[in-house]
Amino acid sequence: MILRANCKINLGLDILRRRADGYHDLETVMLPVRGLFDEVEVTRRKAPGAGFRAEGLAVDCAPEENLCLRAFRLMHERYGVDGVDIRLDKRVPFGAGLGGGSSDATAVVLALDELFALRLPEQELIACAAALGSDTAFFVRNVPQFCTGRGEIMSPVSLGLQGLWLAIVKPAEGVSTREAYAGVTPRVPEVPLLERLRRPVGEWQGLVTNDFEPSVFAARPAIRAAKDALLAAGALYASMSGSGSAFFGFFDDPQKAAALRTPYLFPME
Repeated sequence: MILRANCKINLGLDILRRRADGYHDLETVMLPVRGLFDEVEVTRRKAPGAGFRAEGLAVDCAPEENLCLRAFRLMHERYGVDGVDIRLDKRVPFGAGLGGGSSDATAVVLALDELFALRLPEQELIACAAALGSDTAFFVRNVPQFCTGRGEIMSPVSLGLQGLWLAIVKPAEGVSTREAYAGVTPRVPEVPLLERLRRPVGEWQGLVTNDFEPSVFAARPAIRAAKDALLAAGALYASMSGSGSAFFGFFDDPQKAAALRTPYLFPME
C-alpha cells in the first residue's frame, strides 16, 4: 500500500520548561500541509525482516537509522509484524522543522496496522507513534491540533484560515533539533497561545511566536533572510516552523508570493 506522508507547520511554539526526562514541555498548534508530502510504500513479503529503499531527496542518516525502519522495528517488537518492504520517495525537505521524517514513521505504523489487520485503537497508534518522536503522534490524526506535553497530548482546534495561501521557504542551511534546543530559554508566556491565535491572522506577527527563532537566528544569521523575504513579499504572518530552518507565510493573494519563487505554495482549505 502507498501512503502520502504529508508534512506540517507550527503555528506558535512556546517552550515552557525542561522536564526531568530531558524533554521539554511545549505548547504549539500543528497544521497539516497536504500538498507537500513524501510517498511511503509498504508491502508484505515472505522473507523476515524489512527491506528498505530510499528515493528522491538524500537523507542525512544511514539507512538503518531511518525513522521508517525504526517504526518497523517498534511494531515488530510490540506486535510481531514481520516481512515487509518499505520504499520511501523523499520530497519534504529535511532539517526543516516540517516533520517529514516523523510523518514517514507514522505512515509506516499506520500501514503495518492495516496490512497485518492489527486494528489498533487510535490511542494505541498514538502511543506507538509517540515512542518514535515528539511530533510523530500528530500525524495519526493529521488534522489541526493543539499539542502540549512534548507534543503528544493533542486536542482539536479550529483556525479559520480558509481563503488564504500558504508559502513555505526552505533556506539552504538546515538546523538540527538538538542544536535548536541547545540555545532555547524556556519560559511561560503571559498570554496563552490559544488566546493569541484567536486574534485575526494579520495581528499575529510579534504575538504568535516561535521560541526557537532567537537562538537559531543568533547561531545562523543568514537563515533570517527567509522570514524577511516572506514579510517583504506581503505575508500577513510569517514564522519558522518547528526547530527550523523552513519558514512559512500566509498570503491573501498568491500573486504576492510570486517573488519568492518557491515551489511550495498551497491554498488553505
